[in-house]
This record gives sequence, C-alpha cells and structure tokens, in this order.
Amino acid sequence: MSKINTSRDRRAFLKLSLGAAAAASAAIVPASFAQGAPRTLRIGNQKGYLNLLKGRGTLEKRLAPLNVSVSWTEFAAGPVQLEALNVGSIDFGDVGEAPPIFAQAAGAPLAYVAATVTRPQSEAVLVPPQSPIRSVADLKGKRIALNKGSNVHYFLVKLLRQHGLQYRDVNLVFLAPADARAAFERASIDAWVIWDPFFAAAEKSLGARLIADASGVVGNRAYYFSSQTYAAKNPDVIRILIDELDKVDQWGKQNKDQLASELAQLWGLPKPVVDAAVGRQQFGTQPITRAILGEQQQIADTFLDLGLIPKHVDVLKAAPPNLA
Repeated sequence: MSKINTSRDRRAFLKLSLGAAAAASAAIVPASFAQGAPRTLRIGNQKGYLNLLKGRGTLEKRLAPLNVSVSWTEFAAGPVQLEALNVGSIDFGDVGEAPPIFAQAAGAPLAYVAATVTRPQSEAVLVPPQSPIRSVADLKGKRIALNKGSNVHYFLVKLLRQHGLQYRDVNLVFLAPADARAAFERASIDAWVIWDPFFAAAEKSLGARLIADASGVVGNRAYYFSSQTYAAKNPDVIRILIDELDKVDQWGKQNKDQLASELAQLWGLPKPVVDAAVGRQQFGTQPITRAILGEQQQIADTFLDLGLIPKHVDVLKAAPPNLA
C-alpha cells in the first residue's frame, strides 16, 4: 500500500474549518471525555472511500490515544445508512445528495459534517450507440430511465429546464440501476440518466453515447454525515475522521491508477471501467458551508414541487454544530 500524501496547507485548512468545532462545543463535551473515558465511533460505510480508509487502519491509530474504539458496518446504499442513523445504530456515514433530503423529511436527526467537491462529470444522460437522439432537445417525448428520488432525478429536472423543456415533456421510467441497464440493453428505453461507475460501465461495455453530463447544470456532491448529538459531543473525533478521509482523497488524486485498482477490486468491475470513472472524478473534501447547504435546499424544494417529499424541509436544521 502506498503512503498517503496530503499537503500541509490542505490539512491546515481542514483543521481550521473543522477543528473550530472543538472550541465551540467545549461546554457540552463531558469532562470524562477529556480525561480519556472510553468512547465509540460506529461507522456505516458503502463500498468506496470509507472502505479504503478502513483498510489502511490509520483512523484507529489516530483515535487510540483518545480512547476511541471504531466499529464498521457495510451498507448497500445511502438510505439504509441514514435509517441506521435514525434508529441510533451508527454515528457516521457517507451518502449522495438526495437521501439526506428524504431522511430529514422523515425526521432523522442528521448533521452534514463534510462534503466532497462537486463532481458534475460523474453523472450523465446516455443513449444507445445507434440512437437518433443527438441533443437534450431530442429527449422530448422520449422514455427516460432513472432512479426515482436520486441525484440524477434532480439533475434531469434542471437539465430539461436549462434547455427549454418541462418535466412533463418526457416520459420517465423509474428503475434501479441494474434494471435500467437491462432496459437500456433491450432498447425498451430511449435514454438513461445514471452516475459512475454504472455510467462508465455502460460506455465501455455497451457503447453508450453521452448526450450531456451535469457540467454547468448541477454540482453532484457526496456528503459525510453524523447525528446532531454525536457531532456536538465528539467534535475532535469528527475532525480526525474527516482529516483521514481527506488524506485518502488526496492520495487518490495523486495515484489514480492504484486508486482505480483498489476500487475495481472493491466493486468487482473491470479496471478499464473504473479507470474511466476515476479519470473524470474531482477530488477534495470540504467543510460544510451555508452555500453548500443552499445547494441541498434547492434539491429539497425541487423534490417538494415534484411531490417526492411530503413537506417542506429546512436543510439548515441539519447544519453541523459549528456552522458559521
């Protein structure tokens, strides 16, 4: 395993932004914590960067002097992770843009604690190689598959509006990625809105053609979350965890080939597919800001307009305890 390299400037940035939580929350951190009383960190992880961090063991080493033990539970998807948070089974996890909106609408006590940089090139509208569709305008009246209530659902709404089309101008077919791929192969749909690595796999193995990615349309971030209570009481643990995740991210930026090899093994995909996905990925971890939560608010408001959530969601109520 190669050493993880990260710049001093970047580490300083994260410490200033995330480490401020320790001072801000000092009044509510029990004195026993400061004296080294045992604590736990229960991480719910999907197959991705958290798995890579788990394999390195660096988080456990950093938290050992604080008498913090770490446990890991793997989940198949973000919504299941957030349900585990809601019932108190985990303290931390990673998720895309859409699941936290639904979780907050359901009353989950989540706190956004960090975000990736935007990754607009990692989601796209695809068509079969021989399709007559050449532009977004050509999607009018067509059957388009996507995962309902996902980040690409929001992306498509914004993309259509940007090109003068309405949501009702297309015929949506709500399918999970595996089912959508099968429909795409059978040509029973005209287009597919999907994210990596499914996006890259469709390009490499099916010859799928790109109509538009999310560049200039939406940001497409991933998020790290905790519960409001855990984030407030354990700011030092959260700061170290985000710092270690950023180290993995920055290592991946400098070692894309090895990153692709590790992810290919983790996902069970051919390396050329993962090479394509990694090649267009953007790297970096950021503290949560009001502007970032504003992006999430736009998604929440759009989902309310579409009838996907039952009530208005105030995303600021899921802000981290240290939000300026």
